[in-house]
Amino acid sequence: MTAVRPLRVAVLSFAHTHALSYVQALKAMPGVELIATDPDAASAPDAAPRGAELAAELGVSYVDGYDEAFAWGPDAVLVAAENARHRDLVERAAAAGAHVLCEKPLATTVEDAEAMRDACDRAGVILMVAYPVRFAPSFRDASAQLRSGRLGRVLGVTGINNGKLPQDRAWFTDPALAGGGALVDHVVHCADLLDELLGERPRAVRAVSNGALYADRDLPVETGGLVTLQYPSGVIATIDCSWSWPVSSPTWGGLTLQVVAERGTVTVSPFAQGVAGHDARGETWDPVGADLDALLLAEFVAAVRDGRRPQPDAGVGIRTVEIVKAAQASAASGGDVVVLS
Repeated sequence: MTAVRPLRVAVLSFAHTHALSYVQALKAMPGVELIATDPDAASAPDAAPRGAELAAELGVSYVDGYDEAFAWGPDAVLVAAENARHRDLVERAAAAGAHVLCEKPLATTVEDAEAMRDACDRAGVILMVAYPVRFAPSFRDASAQLRSGRLGRVLGVTGINNGKLPQDRAWFTDPALAGGGALVDHVVHCADLLDELLGERPRAVRAVSNGALYADRDLPVETGGLVTLQYPSGVIATIDCSWSWPVSSPTWGGLTLQVVAERGTVTVSPFAQGVAGHDARGETWDPVGADLDALLLAEFVAAVRDGRRPQPDAGVGIRTVEIVKAAQASAASGGDVVVLS
């Protein structure tokens, strides 16, 4: 019997902290061979563990640069670099014939996101976007309830994706690397869920933002914002995307989506359950429930092996970037409505 060759996966950068959980999920999968590289760690604007040091902590093989990672011949890559560096790495992966799971947001501009999609389409490789919340069992249940028609037509949605200031990764507050602040970081997760639930693209976007949170730090990006979306069906959705959780919090933050329909409401809050406690360092929080990153990775690996296109794909990634860019334009104008063409 011929042995099946392991699936080779390269993790490109530890810039985004999600890379750490992705590595753990991949290490737990049978038939996966894993390496990582993080050559931009030396120029990172903070002292958080990265590069070879972090790879050793995670127990994953490490190579010194992207050239070496691609020379290894990966079947697939995980792009977890700073947002502004996504396009170059995705295009390199496509040229190498490697399937791609790209951290959110897909890009910092719509043009870059479309170019990434086109490169992967030409190469015949997958481009999946890392939106793990749509894999939450509570979201799957809510989607099924709404699609059954039992609750009637959706009237409105309130989304909240708040968290701590990501100070252990200072590039999140560098507009050149991140593309913005809280609007970029937290709008896209709710926008992805709305895309899946409603099956339509918003017609108009209005947003306000400011730097009132952490004003003493004089950060060059917004730390809080509120986005309103109007859909062709008449649905109005709002997204609170602020870095409003205290840095002393024992957990990163949370996400809640409340859907109001004609005959009832459905609430999705996949990070709300956990066990609270205290240790010598203070408050603790141990989450309870499904590992959403592991579910995301399982779908990506299965799609690569099966030769099919998984969701969320590049189309969703582009539509969510469109929303972010419209929100940024609206906020910059003082809250003018931006109509999506």
